Amino acid sequence: MRPLSYFFLLVLVLTAGNINLKAQSWNYIKEKNGIKLYTRVPEYSTFKCFRGETTFHASMQEIGKYIGNVKNFSWWDKNIRGLRVLEPVSEKHVSYYFVYDVPWPLSDRDICVDVSISIDSLTGAKVVYAKPLPGVVPEYKDIVRIVNYWQKWTLTPIDKQTVHAVLEGFVDPGGNVPSWLYNMVIVETPLKVMEGIKHKLEEGPGN
Repeated sequence: MRPLSYFFLLVLVLTAGNINLKAQSWNYIKEKNGIKLYTRVPEYSTFKCFRGETTFHASMQEIGKYIGNVKNFSWWDKNIRGLRVLEPVSEKHVSYYFVYDVPWPLSDRDICVDVSISIDSLTGAKVVYAKPLPGVVPEYKDIVRIVNYWQKWTLTPIDKQTVHAVLEGFVDPGGNVPSWLYNMVIVETPLKVMEGIKHKLEEGPGN
C-alpha cells in the first residue's frame, strides 16, 4: 500500500474551474503506459476521488512484495521523511504512521493508517483497504494531520502471470489547500504508483 503524495508537488496555478458538488460516476480522464485513469466527485467532499486500472504481467506472489506486504517499505515515496509501523502486525493487518516532507509554502502532512488485507479463497483476488486510525499518535502543531482518507487495491488474477489491478482512493489534504488545485493533479496519483510498481516488477527478483 503506497500513500498519496502527488498533489503536494503543485504549488502555483493561475486559473481555476468550477466544481460540481454532486456525486458522479467515474469520469475517464486518459490512458498512459497501459494505465487507465478516472476521477469523480464524491457526495461528501469537493475533493475528487481517483481510480487507476492496469494489468500487471507478473504473479500474485511477485506483486504481493509491493502491495499488501507489511514488511516491505523500501519502495515507498521518497518524500516520506518518517515512517513507523505500529503494533500489532500480521499478514492480514498493519497500522503505520508516516510524515510527508511537503514543498514550501505548504506545511508537512502526517497520517495514521489502518490497513486490512483479505484474499478470496475461491478466486484468489486480494483486497488491500486503508483508512485513518485516529487517537494513536498525538498531533503536532507544525504538521497538518490528514484525517479524511481511504485507499483500496483490488488485485484479480487472470492467469498465473497476469493480474488485473484497480487502485481507488480519496484524500482530503487538510490545511489550506484549495480543492480546485488538488483536483488538477490528483489523477496523477494512481499513475505514479502503478508506474512505480511496474518498474519494480520489471527490475526482477531482489529489488
